[in-house]
Amino acid sequence: AASAEGTMAEPRTLLTKEPAPQAVPVAQLPMKVVEVALNTGPHSSCGLATAGFRTAKYLPHEWHEHHHGLTLEAAVGCEQAERCCREARSLARSTAAAAQHAQQDSTATLGQRLQDIHFWKAELQKEIEDLVAETGLLAAQKVRLERALDATEVPYAIATDNLQCRERRQHPDLVRDQVEIELLKEAELIRNIQELLKRTLMQAVNQMRLNRDHKEVCEMDWSDKVETYNIDEKCGRYNNQSTNIQFHPGSVKFEESASTPETWSKFSHDNIYRAEREKLASVNLRALIDSILHDVSEDLRLQCAAVNEAFAKRCEELEDAKHKLEFHLKNTLKEIGDQEANIAALKQAIKDKEAPMKVAQTRLYDRSFRPNVELCRDPAQFRLISEVEELTESIESLKKKLLESEQSLRNLEDTRMNLEKEIAVKTNSIFIDKQKCMAHRTPYPGVLKLAGYQ
Repeated sequence: AASAEGTMAEPRTLLTKEPAPQAVPVAQLPMKVVEVALNTGPHSSCGLATAGFRTAKYLPHEWHEHHHGLTLEAAVGCEQAERCCREARSLARSTAAAAQHAQQDSTATLGQRLQDIHFWKAELQKEIEDLVAETGLLAAQKVRLERALDATEVPYAIATDNLQCRERRQHPDLVRDQVEIELLKEAELIRNIQELLKRTLMQAVNQMRLNRDHKEVCEMDWSDKVETYNIDEKCGRYNNQSTNIQFHPGSVKFEESASTPETWSKFSHDNIYRAEREKLASVNLRALIDSILHDVSEDLRLQCAAVNEAFAKRCEELEDAKHKLEFHLKNTLKEIGDQEANIAALKQAIKDKEAPMKVAQTRLYDRSFRPNVELCRDPAQFRLISEVEELTESIESLKKKLLESEQSLRNLEDTRMNLEKEIAVKTNSIFIDKQKCMAHRTPYPGVLKLAGYQ
């Protein structure tokens, strides 16, 4: 009874095994009358004569020994039972404490594990967000590249159109001048820029694909971390009073494919390292795209300015040449008019010499009929002869000068035609360079459009 009260007085503890059965307290049992069978067998110690008085009875010392043995056995059994109860209670307390400590240790370990998972999960989430943001920035740069590539079509069309228009210049203005050299440089520059932008655009597309691939890897890792975090968090909330716990004997084993803490952390570290490397490559590519677009826009605008300057100088040269030609044409036309008047005057002068010649020759003819000695070489005869010679020489000089004047007039006419033709050529060249080419260059895109901002 005292042992039972001691057991009831101890604090209740949570046991992990089925408790031993409680000892039953000693109680007085009712006496049972037992009829002892008579020893009447063939080996009976009593003879037939004492069959009524001698039975199979124990001797007194046997009774004492038997009684002593029973009491000793009872005492030993009670002592063993009490010791067993004490040991059971002690074992129950120690196992309960050990189980509670092990559970607390496991819960703490799970808590530490949750912190590790949360750390890597946060790092992966940050890396995913950084990759998403970086991919968005790179996508914006890709759009700038596409806009810049589209914007180069207008300058290239302008340059090729200028070259084709200037092929319609007439000789001798169909010359490989500085304007044509600058236009060819501009067309070649635009082709090279287009190739560069296309290559850079392919690099941006490939880098965006790599960014998305590594983002997906990090997302898969992050998703596994989230699922694992939820599992471990649920496991950390389990306690002895939970209703959804049960026995799983087969769970106490390690999976062959299970990772170690080192390989587990290295896996996430490598994923983040590779993602960081691709992010850095993306950042460098964006800086390269900025530099390329800035240099491209500057080069195109500088070359455009060089072409415009060459056009302006060439148009100025053509205008100056045209003005000089017009000045010479004006002078030539004046000279042609003067020469025509001169030729008319010479013809009139030659015609005016006919009458004096007729007079002189008629006088000589009439004087040749003087009779006999009167046919004398007198001074009058010599003067008439010299007059005829002078008139003949004057007429020859006038005819020679007339021929020279007519040749000069023809030369002036040829010069006039050449000047007029050259002026027409210069007018055509000025029209092509100024009206066709320079006017067509007015919609040349600006720096912002060439840099892909518009």
